[in-house]
Amino acid sequence: MIAKILWIDDEIEMLESHSIFLKNKGYEVTGINNAPDALKLITGGNFNAVLLDENMPGMGGLEALQKIKEIENTLPVIMITKNEEEDIMEEAIGEKISDYILKPVNPNQILLSLKKVLKGDEIIEKKTVLNYQQDFRKISMDLMYAENYNDWVQIYLKLIQWDLKFDKLEDAEMTSILQNQKEEADNLFSKFIEKNYRDWLHTDVKPKMSHTVFKDVIRPTIEKNEKVLLLMIDNLRYDQWKVIQPLFSKYYNKVTEQSYFSILPSSTQYARNSFFSGLLPLEIEKNFPQYWVGENDEEQKNQFENELLNAQLQRLGLKDLKTKYFKVLNADFEKKIYEDFKIYNNLDLITIVYNFIDILSHAKTNNNIVSELIRDDKTFRSLTYTWFENSSILKIVQQAAEDGYKLIITTDHGTIYVKKPSRVIGDKESSTNLRYKLGKNLQYEAKDVFAVSDPEDFFLPKVNVNSKYIFAKENKFFAYPKNYNHYVNYYKDTYQHGGISLEEMIIPIVVLE
Repeated sequence: MIAKILWIDDEIEMLESHSIFLKNKGYEVTGINNAPDALKLITGGNFNAVLLDENMPGMGGLEALQKIKEIENTLPVIMITKNEEEDIMEEAIGEKISDYILKPVNPNQILLSLKKVLKGDEIIEKKTVLNYQQDFRKISMDLMYAENYNDWVQIYLKLIQWDLKFDKLEDAEMTSILQNQKEEADNLFSKFIEKNYRDWLHTDVKPKMSHTVFKDVIRPTIEKNEKVLLLMIDNLRYDQWKVIQPLFSKYYNKVTEQSYFSILPSSTQYARNSFFSGLLPLEIEKNFPQYWVGENDEEQKNQFENELLNAQLQRLGLKDLKTKYFKVLNADFEKKIYEDFKIYNNLDLITIVYNFIDILSHAKTNNNIVSELIRDDKTFRSLTYTWFENSSILKIVQQAAEDGYKLIITTDHGTIYVKKPSRVIGDKESSTNLRYKLGKNLQYEAKDVFAVSDPEDFFLPKVNVNSKYIFAKENKFFAYPKNYNHYVNYYKDTYQHGGISLEEMIIPIVVLE
């Protein structure tokens, strides 16, 4: 299709050579020497872009730009000007110009600008695909030779980078290739965790983990006598953080962005209690039995986070801190925190736990509307961004910035889009989670799981003397033989957590000021 260009300039006859250059490059150019007549052409025409001179007698370029947008808001306009004054540029940008060129104009400048405006997405897609094809080989080699947790963090961040770039593309074939590479990565990562996870719990050679990250990252900031707002966003994957990060950069500059590893099970009951206590689950059960709610107990599993946090602060020599803890379960309470935030201006540490993303991921399973909205990781990221953009959390963040708080954003675990069922048989007391099981008579597909027959060696509580844990690998989920097909159809293509995958275990902790 030949692109139709309208060129508006009071000296259009002097630009004939430029018009011929563009025609030779495949563009159809209509020139006109005044804005009022140009507006009539736009009203009745079908142009793909407008080249607009800023300085014309009568109706000037900025006024014409405004009227063009009133007629056809989506029509790209490239402004040509010799005026470099900041207020002129700001006004033009405010009216949504697509690009601008400074005089004297070079034909190649105009050609490049038109390509960027009209074919930018196509050019970017081709270049992105080419770059990924080249990087694919390097990532494959990195997967073969990954030896330590830092290697895996870098691999995961690289895959996320490509995931986010592919969000903007429509190339289904390349997206499928990337998805296959991510699945290969999760397969090898599961083997790495199976080989190394126990040693991390028994030695000092380990990554930052759920039970150490508060001491390692948050305590140093508090000890500098800086006020801290800690946002614990339940179930926030690393890719989701990358997507929402620009929303926070309006109010804060990033100081550090680090990763840490969720413990197993990578679920709220275990990982978040471990985060707030600074202890592994078995240590919580032994030292604070009143705060540990067992797997088969019907009580809310995370109701003592504030108490566990206070106990950790005391162990770290921070018992004199003035603190406040909130758990946000609905928009009304979130709004109330914002309205009352000034009251807490003299506190050293404010902790706010947000459960929205966790609720959203679970809603995909049992809510048809949410299931239609979240069809894959791309749409999950998009919906996450939309919620944050319109929530009161950003108002709280803005107020915290004005009040001089440092901001720390983190999560307890991630989640994975499960696709493949794995048969499991357990007794009626076995836990119900689809990514891990705790029970005494578990039967399972050995190739699909990381089995822990001695829970205490992994600092995990037991329900009885014969208890064992199994953790699903990759994108598997556990399904019972009874009503197997119904069970599989119900839970396939949903988000679950508790097992072993890059998406569940490697998570962000970010310090901003």
